[in-house]
Amino acid sequence: MGIYPDCPVIVKSIEIGGLTKWQLIQKLQEHSISMNHYGEQLLSDDQFITSETKYSLNTIELVVRNLGFPDGATMPQLIKQANKLGLELCPLEVGPYVRLEYLDQAEGDLGNSLQQHQAPSGSITIASEIIRDDDDFPKGFYLRKIAGVLWLRGYVADDLHIWNPDDQFIFRKTEKM
Repeated sequence: MGIYPDCPVIVKSIEIGGLTKWQLIQKLQEHSISMNHYGEQLLSDDQFITSETKYSLNTIELVVRNLGFPDGATMPQLIKQANKLGLELCPLEVGPYVRLEYLDQAEGDLGNSLQQHQAPSGSITIASEIIRDDDDFPKGFYLRKIAGVLWLRGYVADDLHIWNPDDQFIFRKTEKM
């Protein structure tokens, strides 16, 4: 397994924007997408802003080790390395739109007891802009499918949290000027 871009990745072009926050929430409900408390907290926050106009962006899905961290890394380390490799954080609103695009996500493991304070097996974390520095406020979204139910969940982690080498992330591909 190499380092990006010489590694396996999933590239998607996602259309973002054009919906109000309320319309976006309705669309999630229409697709029976469940949310945890942190996900709801992020969506309802005044700083969660939706774009009025539609636009497309390219996302890159890869694992932490493909950013050059075979033993895992903190979020600040991941962001710094991703930026060097031509990847950047997604706008926070990307999370719900990626969830709506990714309706065929593979089933994750139900077992969670050994993974406390870790990304759940089969989850995909959206590397996104953080809207509050408060360690108790959700930092972003992750996608998960459990027992056939699609989830858009928020997560809490501080800058010292070590993400595992096999944790899946979605970054935005830097647009060339």
